[in-house]
Amino acid sequence: MRVDVYGLLFESQGVTCHLWSPWRCSQLEHRLFDAVKNLPDIEHESTPDELQLHIGDAKTCKQVMQVLARVLKGWQEEATDSGTERRSWRWLFEADTDSNGYDMDSEKSVIWMYARLSLDRGGPGEPEKGEDLDLNGFGLSIWNEEIK
Repeated sequence: MRVDVYGLLFESQGVTCHLWSPWRCSQLEHRLFDAVKNLPDIEHESTPDELQLHIGDAKTCKQVMQVLARVLKGWQEEATDSGTERRSWRWLFEADTDSNGYDMDSEKSVIWMYARLSLDRGGPGEPEKGEDLDLNGFGLSIWNEEIK
């Protein structure tokens, strides 16, 4: 299937949504995971330390990207009530591979997507205070072949 992530196109067998160590994750990470979990045609998998959702359809994958953007934009708009905080977000992509297509753990390499949040605080007459936070408990992996 063809996975379209904001104009970046990937040929893939599927995408997996991960929630690592759910008891340590932030509320926003849980909101992102729950939004994806409620979509149709999603396979659920659970281990003691991780929850996974497998997406094997391009149409569903497009819905996943839309629903994640909607949740993150909602989080961004929550800051406009106070007026002293500006929020933004962006996706970070990460991958590593050797010449044979394996990562540093000798597993088939995948492309990982993580969300980075930016918080800018400060009122009139105060210096700007910026902070970046990575959502390390939530991520998406784009497979390079069927990994399940």
